[in-house]
Amino acid sequence: MDCFYAAVEMRERPELAGKPIAVGGGSQRGVVTTCNYEARKFGIRSAMPGFMARERCPQLIFVPPRFELYRAASQQIRAIFQDYTDLVEPLSLDEAYLDVSSSERYAWDIAKEIRTRIFKETQLTASAGIAPNKMLAKIASDWRKPNGQFAILPEQVEEFMASLPVRKIWGIGPKSAERFAARGIFTCADLQKLSQQEMVHQFGKWGEELHHLCRGDDERAVHPHRISKSLSNETTFRENLVSAEDCRLAITDLAAELIAELNQKAPERKIHKAFVKVKFSDFTRTTKECLSSFPTIDLYQALVVEAYGRKNLPVRLLGTGVRFEEDSLEEASLLQPELFG
Repeated sequence: MDCFYAAVEMRERPELAGKPIAVGGGSQRGVVTTCNYEARKFGIRSAMPGFMARERCPQLIFVPPRFELYRAASQQIRAIFQDYTDLVEPLSLDEAYLDVSSSERYAWDIAKEIRTRIFKETQLTASAGIAPNKMLAKIASDWRKPNGQFAILPEQVEEFMASLPVRKIWGIGPKSAERFAARGIFTCADLQKLSQQEMVHQFGKWGEELHHLCRGDDERAVHPHRISKSLSNETTFRENLVSAEDCRLAITDLAAELIAELNQKAPERKIHKAFVKVKFSDFTRTTKECLSSFPTIDLYQALVVEAYGRKNLPVRLLGTGVRFEEDSLEEASLLQPELFG
């Protein structure tokens, strides 16, 4: 979907159309959840602090999120998907993979028809990527945004990948891209010059996967019942926490909420690790985790004190979470398919 939350808000409030808007908080402690394309022209992006977004665009209109509206729209859209294939893997409220390889119709025509129906039934626009695998479809979906579609045919993959910036590959973030650039690696063609053995030596297990991805090879199947590998929560504080004791006390409610949510939503899941997330006043982040099958509030308090000690700076955000055991994912998928990513 195109700037989904913001698009839903503009649909509900037509007077916002054409104006730069951001869904989220515009206060000193607020964060941009998403924004429309008018706002993006000013360099505003998701996860940007609200005060920074206002500095870049003083006329920016902040709208508080209304997730009940977004979930309702998402359910409408997924109902449309199900008319074309049972192989639908949701990634989030606004994005999904569809496997239509068993259809006798061209995937291009299916995507165009789905986008037309989405607009007719929800008044929202969507973009689509059509390709032989998930990684390429994901990349292609951004190629004609907003409200467009782009296809990468099997015979075009080799040429397409050669000029593709390495930053576009799944798993390569800004810092990894900078490290590659320092070595003269800017495109996938540059990366392809490294042998698989060299990649494994330099990047470990991920190097083997990277060897295939930079060539456009991705064997992952579309899984209709995609199960999350973790569960977490977080909050941004109105005033910075200035001591380890402040953090220890503040993490108590978050940990209690997480444990209650685990008992309600995933009592059958086996927990592998517990972790805390800390964002400091300089916007750097750190996480601290440990092995734990039954995390407690005391454990999260100990983790956050240790994480805080890494910088001893004021803290603006705290989060708690768990990572589930991999062998419990399949068991859980048989019990309850996940509706929303």
